[in-house]
Amino acid sequence: MTISRREFIKHLLLLGGAVYCNPPPLWAAKPKLTPAYANLARKGELADRAASAYAVFQECRLCPRECGVNRLKGEQGFCRAPAKVMVYSAQPHYGEELSLVGAAGSGTIFFSNCNLRCVFCQNWPIAHEGRGKVIEDHQLADIMLKLQQIGCSNINLVTPTHVMPNILNAVRLALAKGLHLPLVYNTSGYERVEMLQLLDGIIDIYLPDMKFMNDEKAATYLGGASDYPEASQKAVLEMARQVGDHQTDQRGTATRGVMIRHLVMPNNVAGTDHFVRWVAMNLPPATYVNIMSQYRVDYKAFEYPQIWRRITMREYVQAMEWAQASGLTNLDPKSVEAWRFYKQTLRNEPS
Repeated sequence: MTISRREFIKHLLLLGGAVYCNPPPLWAAKPKLTPAYANLARKGELADRAASAYAVFQECRLCPRECGVNRLKGEQGFCRAPAKVMVYSAQPHYGEELSLVGAAGSGTIFFSNCNLRCVFCQNWPIAHEGRGKVIEDHQLADIMLKLQQIGCSNINLVTPTHVMPNILNAVRLALAKGLHLPLVYNTSGYERVEMLQLLDGIIDIYLPDMKFMNDEKAATYLGGASDYPEASQKAVLEMARQVGDHQTDQRGTATRGVMIRHLVMPNNVAGTDHFVRWVAMNLPPATYVNIMSQYRVDYKAFEYPQIWRRITMREYVQAMEWAQASGLTNLDPKSVEAWRFYKQTLRNEPS
């Protein structure tokens, strides 16, 4: 049974952030892949990239907020993150896109803190309050290896932007011990192109959100980030340049490419119609797009009248029809099933 991200986080909170792992089924064995970062390491460039990323901590400009604080000296910027990595939890996750879940789950690592801080954040205890444990890079490497050992399909780095240097160093250490899974960069989309370029040849799968298409609404709901629409669009174009379209192996498990998420919100405040048109005009029609229906009223969303309710079936059907009309041909299978179900339900409603 697929669980929502909200339910997933709720269970984690009840468990106190404990690592929860189901044993992989015997049939989950699969051949080793050659991830992008292994090729870069063979060229002797992976360590240099990690060092270059760490240097950014001295005047942190990892994200578009460009706070400029020296995190190596304990200074904190908007995200409030220290220079050492903070992890809330790590476990197989079965609620992600089907091609990421694979046979034994996506190996998700939830990082504490966030550079965006949405007012409707469903992960607010982790992203806003910074709940989690400070660990060393070698311990993060060991977590990656453990997720690989239990059969996960990939290493899914959730909210990675502000800890990107730690991730690169951990990947370098884990690779030396046999890490071979694809890396999934699961991001809010609020990225700087200059920082993404450090990831070129390292990340296999980009999983960005594209949350808002309007500057004013982004400022209202995304912690004052009025530049979010422009930043996320530039970021997604760079991600697509690096890894191209969504690719899978013979089992249907994702190995490479961009997978874009967009959350439908009440009253179309996210600008879904503009989002699908932008994707259709700037990326190939076969770009993987997941138009999500699972908006929940959470955190401070109750304070904003435009978003203090869940979306209706009609709003979601309209969003998917916009996507179809724009010419997008690779919509997430679970989204398509939800669309069909809602359409049928609406047809059966009494007039």
